Amino acid sequence: MSSLIDQIKVGLDETLEEQLAWLAPGYGTYRILKKSIDARQQVPYWMYRVETFPPGETPDVNTFPVDRVKKAPKERPIIIGAGPAGLFAALRLVERGIPCILFEQGSEATQRMKSIAAYWRYGNLSKTNNVCFGEGGAGLYSDGKLITRIKSPHIPYVLNRLVKFGAPEEIQYLSNPHVGSDKIRKVIPPMREFLKQNGCEIFFDTPVEKVVFQNGKVSGVLLKEGQAISSNTVVLATGHSSVDILQHLFTDSVYMEGKSFAIGLRVEHPQKEINRIQYKSYAEHPSLGAANYRLARHDKKTGIGVYSFCMCPGGYVISSGTDEDGIVSNGMSNYKRNSPFANAAIVVSVDYEKSFGKDVFSGLMLRKELEQKAKAAVVAKGGNKQFPSQSVLGFLDRKEVALLPSSSPSGCVPARLDTLLPSEISKKLADALETFSRTMPGFISPHAQLLGVETRTSCPIRVVRNADTFQSVSHEGLYPAGEGAGYAGGITSAAVDGVRIADAIAITIES
Repeated sequence: MSSLIDQIKVGLDETLEEQLAWLAPGYGTYRILKKSIDARQQVPYWMYRVETFPPGETPDVNTFPVDRVKKAPKERPIIIGAGPAGLFAALRLVERGIPCILFEQGSEATQRMKSIAAYWRYGNLSKTNNVCFGEGGAGLYSDGKLITRIKSPHIPYVLNRLVKFGAPEEIQYLSNPHVGSDKIRKVIPPMREFLKQNGCEIFFDTPVEKVVFQNGKVSGVLLKEGQAISSNTVVLATGHSSVDILQHLFTDSVYMEGKSFAIGLRVEHPQKEINRIQYKSYAEHPSLGAANYRLARHDKKTGIGVYSFCMCPGGYVISSGTDEDGIVSNGMSNYKRNSPFANAAIVVSVDYEKSFGKDVFSGLMLRKELEQKAKAAVVAKGGNKQFPSQSVLGFLDRKEVALLPSSSPSGCVPARLDTLLPSEISKKLADALETFSRTMPGFISPHAQLLGVETRTSCPIRVVRNADTFQSVSHEGLYPAGEGAGYAGGITSAAVDGVRIADAIAITIES
């Protein structure tokens, strides 16, 4: 019979097996359930939760089987978008025996990567193949971070399937799991082939113009090339940057509302500085990788929060815009996290109702305005693809200063980010940086630089759905899913949302 052992402390120069030898004498084998680093004290240590098994007993392997439907659908569900929500909706559907059709405006991952490289190097933006659009969605270029704050019974299923298609097994027990942008690209092709072999017909380079409705119900989709595809079920998994289709839905009276979001800048430090802050004298210890951080400041009077987001240890600042006239910052890391830089978004929450009232598209308009200002600042300095950048000290002193080294493949030009952002946002960021430097002494560093603008942490619109059926509250058969519909904020939560949508569709089919 197996035994659970929690809160196992393992020193940096110790092994887990050494601890288990006296905690569980005579054990046969073990399985790690959770692993994290605790660096709050002077001496960091690893913390484990482990299940041990007696000699001769082996761990059961949970494959998370899925019940198949007993009734075939009248029409195949259509999924719009091949990001985490769309792919996992498709995966869950085919595993449940429901064939489906998936339309993605961008290309397969390999071709998509070529287009992105051309954008970063030369500024040649593809409207359909970029960091936001194409197979894998925005999650393909986000470090493959699987950290999520949601609580869902579907998380183990999502992680299990990622491992099945090639992700490292450790993502199932690490407290801060990440696949790495390089490795998550290798997960996508096997997943795609599984979908195709099990009943999902996939069309790349096939933009959907709009969802078609009749009498308040979904009747299919209209492709941009003009072809109409019939279905009574459409999963809207288009991601946080598909503005055109949201505008079509609004025109067709699909009920949606503005959603609070966040805007700010991306901060970049030498990774060695973050290691020293977090790990102190153990910063160079070989068992410790690149250190990360999570910071937050909440103003009780205004209710406004400023926080770090999408922290990328040993990572790169990447350009992730979808419009020729805008610049958008983002971050990514490869699996080894071996870039000499660390970066994270530092963003200020925007209360939608207080800022914009009931105007659904005002958040998107602000987002676009800031992205255009960022591009204009770059063009004014003779650039076309670079980031407007300012050192942290220059931002706090409100002056333009010389550029610092950066990981960004797009490059940087000097700019006044403190004046580019709305004044109240700049002030909140400056106040937060001071607070963060008290929490992490050295965070305000002469080597730290800000790059802008960080405007796409989430979509400022929610396509409202019924809490029980997951269908649009105004249009039957429309299933808003993932980040672009306002129901997720990252790879794991978007994938989980896709799973929930697929299960809801299965219930509807069998009802």
